[in-house]
Amino acid sequence: MSDRKLVLITGAAGSIGRVVREGLKDRYRLRLMYHRTVLPAQDDEEVVVGNLSDLEVAERAVAGVDAIIHLAGDPKVEATFQSTLENNIVATYNIYEAARRHGVGKVIFASTNHVSGYYELDGMPASVEMPIRPDGYYGASKAYGEALGRFYSDRYGLSIICLRIGSFLERPRHARNLATWLSHRDCVQLMWRGIESPVPFAIVYGISGNDRRYWDISGAQQILGYEPEDNAEAYAKEIMGNE
Repeated sequence: MSDRKLVLITGAAGSIGRVVREGLKDRYRLRLMYHRTVLPAQDDEEVVVGNLSDLEVAERAVAGVDAIIHLAGDPKVEATFQSTLENNIVATYNIYEAARRHGVGKVIFASTNHVSGYYELDGMPASVEMPIRPDGYYGASKAYGEALGRFYSDRYGLSIICLRIGSFLERPRHARNLATWLSHRDCVQLMWRGIESPVPFAIVYGISGNDRRYWDISGAQQILGYEPEDNAEAYAKEIMGNE
């Protein structure tokens, strides 16, 4: 029996899920949860299929794991309230509640920079200490996930790390990304550092070590020990020359 932790990744078919799966497969045993798109299992991977809006499905997915990376949900910035209600709000409650019922002590929650999106629209920097200013139902649904995570940490003792993910891309594409980019390998690092961190609760911005960043990543560095390996500035000359 392997002594490696068993980690559930929800939303494993998504753009982040596929990268995290590949990046963590040598560090952990993986249970992959899919909804519509189901990818073939590799090596000793486990697969669960279902809709997280059903609490029984969520309990089946989390039973026996050591940690959860919760990526599933509607990722569209302009998602409707009804979609975020089912796919983001209810599903996140079900993950936290299933984790509590099955004694899973660690959840990494994929939040978003859109929790503070209106600061950016007003040309202001944002930090986790500032009041939330979501720029849509999607951002508001992720703010709910952060708040519910705080409750489950305080009330039930779960360790929950909320990552306000920036622009997750293989490489920056335009000028904004020079500030907001999160590289693939830096994303993977944030995930495993969150899993291994003993802190009971944290909200941190998840971006690479970009020179032009306007979101504060000191929390990720100090709390999680995050050491970003990538910097969007390496692409600045190419991007700015094309715009």
